[in-house]
Amino acid sequence: MKRALLIGIDDYDQMTALHGCVNDVNAIFPLLSRNEDDSPNFQCQTKTTATERVDRRNLIEAVDALFGPGADVALLYFAGHGEAASNDVILVTQDGNTSDPGVSLSSILGKVQSSRVAEVVIILDCCFSGGAGGVPQLGSDVATLRHGVSLLSASRGDQTAAETTGDHGLFSTYLCGALEGGAADVLGKVTVANLYAYLSESFGPWDPRPMFKANVDRLHEIRFCSPAVPLVELRRLPEFFSDANAELPLDPSYEPTVEPRHPDHEAVFAVLQKCRAAKLVEPVGAEHMYFAAMRSTACRLTPLGRLYWGMGKQDRL
Repeated sequence: MKRALLIGIDDYDQMTALHGCVNDVNAIFPLLSRNEDDSPNFQCQTKTTATERVDRRNLIEAVDALFGPGADVALLYFAGHGEAASNDVILVTQDGNTSDPGVSLSSILGKVQSSRVAEVVIILDCCFSGGAGGVPQLGSDVATLRHGVSLLSASRGDQTAAETTGDHGLFSTYLCGALEGGAADVLGKVTVANLYAYLSESFGPWDPRPMFKANVDRLHEIRFCSPAVPLVELRRLPEFFSDANAELPLDPSYEPTVEPRHPDHEAVFAVLQKCRAAKLVEPVGAEHMYFAAMRSTACRLTPLGRLYWGMGKQDRL
């Protein structure tokens, strides 16, 4: 049971208006609602200023429902103004003002602390969001998170976030690319750690730097995408390679353009070519698999390939 609350606030009573937050929610909604194969993923609810008022009371009520009983995984996404606080960040609500901007992330984490939801993911696309996860009373940047909680933020606690010229948040633009498959592993799984790795590479040293904080012993999938190698084919790695360091001899019969044809070898070679594209297999003594076959050399597992070979050998795929 997975549910997600997506909040986007463009319009403010007393703050400068934003232009990309509602667009970001609309872009992320389909990516979280369905996996790439169109199977159901998160049950998503949205709260945006395009359709309703997102004031302090409404936001708190929605957060309470998100972290209430009945779900195994809960995801909170917020796009809007963020206000810096001592080792914290304030999510500015539509009715926020300079003296009382909105809802602190520490108060939301207090609700998470008492929640029965085992896995919680919080994604913040707002200024100063890197301050999230701290304890304001400690007066330092120490982060304290309940077990099962992950925090992904668009910037450090002392940095602002940015919108693009196309009326989207820059962080959320890259986030969509990650969810579309850019952050997927060989099996097609996108986890919050994969998201952070992708996002971290998307920003330069002068840009706002995404931050990732977590207290987890396993990573739940945020989304499933098409695997680089179908699982049924990935399980054949121990069949092709007798051990993790073995080389599989090749010859021209593996190449489908050579006569006479050898259907069994061609089928194996098609799988090996997919593994090559996924950086699981590499040719020996040649730049391409085609030349390895035509020159009768071999192919072998890469370090990543040896990892998946071991998983297949242990019946973990």
